[in-house]
Amino acid sequence: MLSRLYHHHRTSAGQRQAGFSLVEIVVALVIGMLGMIVIMQVFGVFEGQKRSTSSGNEAQNNGAIALAGLQRDIQQSGYGISDLNLLACGLTLPSGATLTDLAPVTINPAAAVVPLGDTNTDTLLVVYGNGNNSVLGSVIGTQSANTVYPLTTTIEFTAADRVIARPVATSNPALARTCSLTLDTVSAVATSSVTVAPGVAGVTNGQLYDLGAAPVVRAYAIRSGNLTVCNYMANNCGNAALITNSAVWVPIANGIVSMKAQYGKDSTTAAMVGIVDKYDQASAVPAAAQSTSSQCGWARISAVRIALVARSGQYSSTAVTTSAPSWAGTSANNPAGSAANPIVLSADTNWQRYRYKVFETTIPIRNIVWMGVQSTC
Repeated sequence: MLSRLYHHHRTSAGQRQAGFSLVEIVVALVIGMLGMIVIMQVFGVFEGQKRSTSSGNEAQNNGAIALAGLQRDIQQSGYGISDLNLLACGLTLPSGATLTDLAPVTINPAAAVVPLGDTNTDTLLVVYGNGNNSVLGSVIGTQSANTVYPLTTTIEFTAADRVIARPVATSNPALARTCSLTLDTVSAVATSSVTVAPGVAGVTNGQLYDLGAAPVVRAYAIRSGNLTVCNYMANNCGNAALITNSAVWVPIANGIVSMKAQYGKDSTTAAMVGIVDKYDQASAVPAAAQSTSSQCGWARISAVRIALVARSGQYSSTAVTTSAPSWAGTSANNPAGSAANPIVLSADTNWQRYRYKVFETTIPIRNIVWMGVQSTC
């Protein structure tokens, strides 16, 4: 009996002492560590792909939204000013700033009008009104004071409208001429006259153009890798000291590192035919056989083609972009006679470490198209 009890006690004790040996524990730890390494590697690859995908989607969204906004503005450009007698005139705005060439869209206007953007990028100036008056303006009667413009009818004018008074044009609008105009504000409307401020003298028998209460004068530029816009009706966008002020030059799309633009023009060496056959950045009339006026030069520009370059926010440890992106304006003679305006990103020494997407389109300036062929051009 005692022998059986002793044997049972030893057996139970042995069972209670059963467990993993040190070697087994070390092997399990090694296997666990290898598993964790594999999991972390898979997670790292997945997270990298996720960041690349999400940053690529962000670039796609930014580029698409930015291009849609620009396209909308350019399509409306020229409304209210699409008259040969207004094009190419200087225009003083209420802020005191002056546009040197009044036109629907100006590519790379003088730096005093739109300060330069980031290196190797273009700038744009877009102008249009929102009035309901005739595009040819209303004839101004005999002027008794520079603040009062007599009119046959004033039904289309309201207080706070922005207007431009144009003196009598020359008998041949195609002749080269200069004109300095002022954007006035209507302060009162009577039955047969409108009162304006500040007003100008010497406009009897000229035209009064109504640009509505909220005309648009917007400047676009790439600044610090963002597409920014400045409202000329609220600020003097030509003041270079303001380019770093985000309340003046407002970022509207992040990650846009380049903007390229070209005019689409009728370059026929004879009479104007109204067909775009050339793209470049020259606003002047290109051939001596045409009229020499800059007014006719603007009348021949009926489209703008534009490219925005969006950059992914994901920085790569190696070069992932070997050559700069291209667009329709990268090569010369596309179509024949067109100039080249390639995308250049090399101002950033790390530009090859990012991925890019180009958004481009050709936008008709429909208010110039509706002017039709100008016989004097």
